[in-house]
Formats: sequence, C-alpha cells, structure tokens
Amino acid sequence: MRKEKLAKTNEEKILYLAKTRGFCAGVKNAIQTVEKLLDNSDEISYVRHEIVHNKHVIEELERKGVVFVEDIAVVPEGARLVFSAHGVSSSVEDEAKKKKLKITDATCPIVKKIHRLATLYSTKGFTMILIGHREHPEIIGTSGRIEGKYYIVENRRDVKKIIPEKSEKFVCLTQTTLSPEESEDIYLHLKKALGARLQPFNNNICYATRERQNAVKNLALKAQLIFVIGSRNSSNSRRLKEIAEKCGVQVFLIDDETAIRASSLKNIYRIVVTSGASAP
Repeated sequence: MRKEKLAKTNEEKILYLAKTRGFCAGVKNAIQTVEKLLDNSDEISYVRHEIVHNKHVIEELERKGVVFVEDIAVVPEGARLVFSAHGVSSSVEDEAKKKKLKITDATCPIVKKIHRLATLYSTKGFTMILIGHREHPEIIGTSGRIEGKYYIVENRRDVKKIIPEKSEKFVCLTQTTLSPEESEDIYLHLKKALGARLQPFNNNICYATRERQNAVKNLALKAQLIFVIGSRNSSNSRRLKEIAEKCGVQVFLIDDETAIRASSLKNIYRIVVTSGASAP
C-alpha cells in the first residue's frame, strides 16, 4: 500500500491506496483482445455480453465501434463475435458456429478451467453443484457446459433443496468472484447434508479476487472510509464492498470521482481507495 499526506487540519488526513487493485490478468487479456481486433480490422466486432462489467470500459469500446449483444441472433451471419471474459455455454458456442460467425474467445483462463472440470465430472456421472449467483453470466456459462444433473446454490437455504438419490455422488465448483468465506461456509453446509457423497472441495475463487479482498481486510483496520471503484454489476467489486462493511467501515461503491460527495468526507481523516478486478 502507499500512503499519501493530503493536508494539515486538526488531524492529519491520510489516503491509503491498496497495492492490489484494478484489472486482473483475465480482464486485461479480454480487453486487449477486443482492442487488437479494432486495430487490425475495419469490420465491426460484436461482443456477446459486456466484455467486462465496467461502465467506463464498455462506453469507451462502444465509442470505438464495438457492439455488445445479449442474443447472438441479432449478429449478422459471418460477422466477428467475441465471447466475454465470463465465458458462454455450449449452446451459445454451437449457435455461433451454425451462423458461421468468426469466433474470438476472450474467456478468462480460470473460467475455462472451471468449464473443463464441469464437463469432465458431469460426463463421469457426478451431479454438479455450482456455488454462485444463478443470474451471473459466469454461472450461466458453466451450467451450460454440464451434460447431466446440477444444482446452483446461492446460500444455505438452497442446500436444503438438494435431496440426494441412492448412490448419487456430487462435485462442487464455485463462481470465481465470490469471497472464500462465503463459498466455504456454503460448502460446510453441503458437506454436513451430503457427507461422503460430496467430493473434497474444489474452491475456484480467483487468486486476484482473493488478493483484492485480503487487501481490503487489512486496510480496513486503518480506515474510517473506503471507496471501492467499480460498477454495480461487477460481482467482485460488490464483494469488496460487502467485506468492508463486515469490517465495520463506511464504504461507497463508485464508478468514478463524480459520485463522491463532500458531505461524506466530513470529519474523515483516514481514507482507503481500492478498485475491483474489472475497473481500469
């Protein structure tokens, strides 16, 4: 972390900047992939879903001519289509190939690994359990790679909905942007409910997510106020906000400096600034 002295008042104001913050490798790769396409071709690039969940990144790429779509039915046949960092289901891939789209896959390598595990275990007859948010594109993409039975578990209540059949065996995978504590707590309840039927935990929380979360926990000990720079539809940015709140610190999730109000800084002398893995 870096410490910067701002001004002299009755008490010295200190700004702490988290050393581990901003773009992770997977996000950086996805954005660079799209930018290279823009540099090397005059054709329009379509991106399935937002390449990353960040307002500023999306607006900048749209200004350069990128078109973001949720349904590839609107993409012209033979056009260039990029899969976002969150990954897609097998059905989306198949549809893109059927339309003869030129596919560029910018899926995060860690998410790709989870896809391979989901496919592998499901073909071996395991029932898959995905810990994560059912509406998040990463979970939608991973569940769309599973050939057999699966459950999506968002919380402890969902654990109670799993009624194992005789001789049924389970494997658990996680969304990469959760907090380790959150996913491990759910896994412990799954283990209690399923016992030996459940394979040892394969916690897939991204290392960059862990690093950013740990930085917030450490800096929260020093802070009166934390600014998390990131968009509200960014799962990893929201986790940083939640972690700061659990540490008992006032926290704001903001897209940029225009969201900061002078009134929120009154009598505040120790401020932490960090940003989610999808924030520039």
